[in-house]
Amino acid sequence: MTSHDPGTHVIVVGNEKGGSGKTTVAMHLVVMLMRAGCKVGCIDLDLRQKSLWRYLENRAKWGVAHDLSTEELPMPKFLPVMGSQHDSRMTARNLEGDELTRTLLEFTDCDFLVIDTPGADTHLSRLAHTHADTILTPLNDSFVDFDMLAQIDPESGTILAPSLYAELVWSARQHRAQAGIQGSIDWVVMRNRLSSTRALNKIAVGERLGELAERLQFRTVKGFGERVIYRELFTHGMTLFDLGKRGAPRKFGSMSHLAAKSEIRTVLAALNLPMNVAQQEAA
Repeated sequence: MTSHDPGTHVIVVGNEKGGSGKTTVAMHLVVMLMRAGCKVGCIDLDLRQKSLWRYLENRAKWGVAHDLSTEELPMPKFLPVMGSQHDSRMTARNLEGDELTRTLLEFTDCDFLVIDTPGADTHLSRLAHTHADTILTPLNDSFVDFDMLAQIDPESGTILAPSLYAELVWSARQHRAQAGIQGSIDWVVMRNRLSSTRALNKIAVGERLGELAERLQFRTVKGFGERVIYRELFTHGMTLFDLGKRGAPRKFGSMSHLAAKSEIRTVLAALNLPMNVAQQEAA
């Protein structure tokens, strides 16, 4: 299967559990990169819920309603990917593979392509992971979400074996190597909704993640806190990086907003994306 253009860095935001903040993370990365001067594309592979698609629809409608130019409210290049309803499972998978490959080639003019994936195991999601240069996995800071990465002995807390999503990433890395695709996949696990106190659960999850990171070859980064502002901005198609601009639905400047913006910038820095000096400074 033909790979994406090597000049386009593909970021797959994924795990197989809903409610971890994948779409919020994806949208903020898209807007932050655009406002840094990068040309950005995005794909929503959650063909049922289409949260990223609706987020961008809300953004486009808000821009029209408030007469905002593309400089004032930048929009990414966004193309749909269609799932196959063919009766034959094998034929459906082949058709979906061809569809995704064709779509990826439409983004050769982009610096970055951000792919939002569903909270479920789908063929399209698996294919997208094989094309990733960076996989960013938002993870709520609990053992409920940790179970997506590894099975743990309930008595000792010992890690027994990788779980399904970790196996998916391992398979994607193997496929990439076998296909001769240049470069390796950089996997970053993002710990969301961290408690502000030194809770025992927070410490235990951190210890287990440290052990697993070495075994599965991923890096960890502190992610987003639990903030109402993220949910409020969705209906306007906005992000924290749009606040303070003309047409923004609310002002920017509270301590919570500043802390949230700092969190997002920390994630971007941790991803070590191929950005030039001017883009890094603008971000």
